[in-house]
Amino acid sequence: MQARPPLTIEQLQSEAAIFAGQQSLVSEPVLYGVTDGKAIGTYIELRFNTWLMSRYGYTAGNAAQGIDFPELNVDLKVTSIRQPQSSSPYRSARQKIYGLGYSLLIFVYEKQDDLALQAATLKIRHVIFVHAERTADFQITRKIREILAANGNEDDILACIYDHHLPVDDATATLLVEEIMRNPPRTRIINNFKCLAMAITIQTGNSTGR
Repeated sequence: MQARPPLTIEQLQSEAAIFAGQQSLVSEPVLYGVTDGKAIGTYIELRFNTWLMSRYGYTAGNAAQGIDFPELNVDLKVTSIRQPQSSSPYRSARQKIYGLGYSLLIFVYEKQDDLALQAATLKIRHVIFVHAERTADFQITRKIREILAANGNEDDILACIYDHHLPVDDATATLLVEEIMRNPPRTRIINNFKCLAMAITIQTGNSTGR
């Protein structure tokens, strides 16, 4: 039996687009009436991994590794176009300023229930790939850069950190301010699924209109 080729970033993006087009045509009786976004997201993630594993050789992520494609340094997120996911993947204040350290592949779906068929269709309206260097929070990085451009000092940066309610204690905040002064962050894309204009949108082949 011929070995499956290794999965690459380019193939992941391409397969995501193809999968999205196919998935959008499938009726799912098990999801009829389901409103739990987490359950729907898990379902799509499992379907996509099954799709990939039949074509490529790769190691799927687990809870210990924290991301879905550790070999590619990519995490998969699934969110509704009607109720975009609001939870943040940031685990530290530093990630909000300097980025997650990994890229994001995002499926944005629209769920439609068919009463006659007693089945649901998950139309994947957008497939978005956000490179790791663009995963910091746009609002705070922009504000920090504005402060530095106006010759702001450490106290100004510290006030900014507290104003944005970043999860830091005083000691951690001080260390973070020192790092910012040495290595100012670039303005990045906000990691909010309502605002991904600067990300790479992968063409799905199906309509993205409502």
